[in-house]
Amino acid sequence: MNQPVISGYTPAPVTARMENHGAHMVRIAMASGQDVFARTGSMIAYEGFVQYEANPPAVRQMASQWLTGEGAPLMRCSGDGLLYLADYGAEVVCLNLANEAVSVNGTNLLAFDAHLQWGVERVKGLAKFAGQGLFNVGISGTGWVALTSRGTPVVVDCGRGEDETYVDPDALVAWSSGLRMKGKRTMKAGALIGRGSGEAYQIAFSGQGFVVVQPSEDSTDRLRVRG
Repeated sequence: MNQPVISGYTPAPVTARMENHGAHMVRIAMASGQDVFARTGSMIAYEGFVQYEANPPAVRQMASQWLTGEGAPLMRCSGDGLLYLADYGAEVVCLNLANEAVSVNGTNLLAFDAHLQWGVERVKGLAKFAGQGLFNVGISGTGWVALTSRGTPVVVDCGRGEDETYVDPDALVAWSSGLRMKGKRTMKAGALIGRGSGEAYQIAFSGQGFVVVQPSEDSTDRLRVRG
């Protein structure tokens, strides 16, 4: 067996609570009393002693909202060791929140520290474009969140709020909850040829914060429009 080749894939020393091992995997340093919520079925390996609780009470309390909002079945992970998670080869982005809040598309939510505040929320301000609006998972506090992206994402810094950033809702992964947002509808004659009807929606963001966008516009499992 070629030991040098194998060593190229061994994990690097632990430097953070959540960190990438390659682009498509997150490694979580587990410790007693520092549980995480993770997407059900996302565990691919672990070292040490790690336990899993499917459909924990905190998730059952959200059951009706998962059904009507953005579904993201979760399991609670606890123990001591190293936990590796992945989601069908999607790229993984780790965010370290410092008394901050993010709004995440439930289909892009991989894991987050269990002590963070979270819940299904309605995205306000878009009702006239999307019926009842959009539903996301809001996460706030100080701790770690791991997101997935279909392809390498771009994290757009909205800067000083002088210009608006426009995003296709089907490519939207997450955004800072403090950003201002509004819907925009466009119609272009050239778009009548191809996959669409010529009518398109964008979400405009402005203010201090960031937006995570993936290189995908597959609306079958992206941020859903609820009517």
